[in-house]
Order: sequence, then C-alpha cells, then structure tokens
Amino acid sequence: MEAERLIATGRHALAESRVALDIVAEAWQAQTLAQAIGSHLALCGPMELRSEARGLSEIGGGRAVVEHPALRTGGPRAAQLTTLGDARAALTALGALLGEVGIALVGVACATDEEGLYWQCIEAIDAADEAGDRVRAMLRRLAVRERERERDRPPDPARGRAGPGPR
Repeated sequence: MEAERLIATGRHALAESRVALDIVAEAWQAQTLAQAIGSHLALCGPMELRSEARGLSEIGGGRAVVEHPALRTGGPRAAQLTTLGDARAALTALGALLGEVGIALVGVACATDEEGLYWQCIEAIDAADEAGDRVRAMLRRLAVRERERERDRPPDPARGRAGPGPR
C-alpha cells in the first residue's frame, strides 16, 4: 500500500481512538510506519536523504510495543507499505501524523494516574518528537535540492529566467 494512504489510515484511526490504550497503540503504529518509511528512503530514496532516513528507521527500535489487541491481531500497518510515492508529500503527511500523535499522547499522559501508562506516553512522545525532527530535516534537504535544481536550470528564453516555460 502507498505511504500516504497508510498515513491517512493512521490519522483517521488516531482521531477515532477514544481510550488511552487505543491512543498509545496508534502512537506505536505511527512510529512503526515512520520506521518503515525511513527504511524505504534509506534504501531507495534520494542520496541526500539517506542519512536522516536511516536515523528515522532506527528511532524507537529498542522500545517495546504496547501489548494491545489492535497490534497483536492486525500487526503493524507499516507491514503493508509497498511504495512511497512522492517523498515530499509522504514526509509532509508523516510529519502531520507525528505531530497529532504527540498532542494525543500529551493528553493521555496528563489524564492518567497510572504510572506505567504515563511513562509509556513519555517514551512515545520522545520517539514521535525525534521522528518529527528527522522528517523536518529531510523536508528541508528536499527544499534545498529543489532550489539548487531550479538555479541550475538553463534560462528559458520565453520567460527570461530559469525554469520551465508556461504550461
């Protein structure tokens, strides 16, 4: 399945989550998807993204996944990732998902009296924040690459500047 569809599915599932453990489970679903997207970019993505992508693929790797029925029965959604599609669009959507995950987890952490759940939330918030930092770094690198390509394009005589002509 294409990355943007999986991300949209995750955003919808997070929005529909009503209890704390469901929100935490969706946070870990998002984290495994971020790792899978990072792995894909590290192997097949643009060269300038591979270092950050490798880092994204490793975030949260040593953390235990919450024992939650949604994760045990269906497994991680990330296992369905078959293609990335447009890297910029996928990373932008992933960044939004990770931001929403962080906000939802703060709500759970603030509302719980259970110490174990609180620390799971803190750990997941840290992972989502670190993943979001990597995603933003990759988006910045893509923007730099696009500016450089635009600058290096030969001038378009019809428009008097670099870049493609009218469409």
